[in-house]
Amino acid sequence: MRRFAPAPIILCATLAACQPPQQTPAANAMNEADNSVAANEAEPQRSILRPEVVPEFETPRIEPAKAVIGFGASPMALDETAKATVQTLLASPAMQAGGPIILRGHSDSRGADGDNKVASRIRAEKVRDYMVAKGVDKARMTLVALGEARPVAPNAQEDGSDDPDGRAKNRRVEVTVAPPAIIVPPPVVPNAAEAAKP
Repeated sequence: MRRFAPAPIILCATLAACQPPQQTPAANAMNEADNSVAANEAEPQRSILRPEVVPEFETPRIEPAKAVIGFGASPMALDETAKATVQTLLASPAMQAGGPIILRGHSDSRGADGDNKVASRIRAEKVRDYMVAKGVDKARMTLVALGEARPVAPNAQEDGSDDPDGRAKNRRVEVTVAPPAIIVPPPVVPNAAEAAKP
């Protein structure tokens, strides 16, 4: 003959199966943290700063770019070193920003002053033409022919003899690229007649 468990025992076993499992204290802490994160994500984050004290971020300042294009090896043509110098200048932030460009041509002291001024202008034109071929707008450029007026090295030795190295250093084009001008609009003044209207 089979024996059945008394009804109260069956009832207790059934109720125990329906209860959620007991969690450890660590699991309870994790659940509370998850609930806190969920509540924070549901609420929009509010700034504790007032709008009038929020710092304004300025655009980074662009510095002028300068380069010296030498004509030492080839007095009237750009050699590979000169072209590499121009390429480096073309990659500068000031050049990329579209600022104005000044090309100052120089010469050594050999020959007449007038001829040297013409030679210095031709050198500046050679640099300009190369830059235009690389996509720079010709309207950005200003040429200045200084001739032999501003040497950076002696054209002659102390005994008066020729100094070929010094003359080669003087045959150059100095390029300056300024950052573009920042145009600040005038402040908006409300029309007095419009302000008087209700």
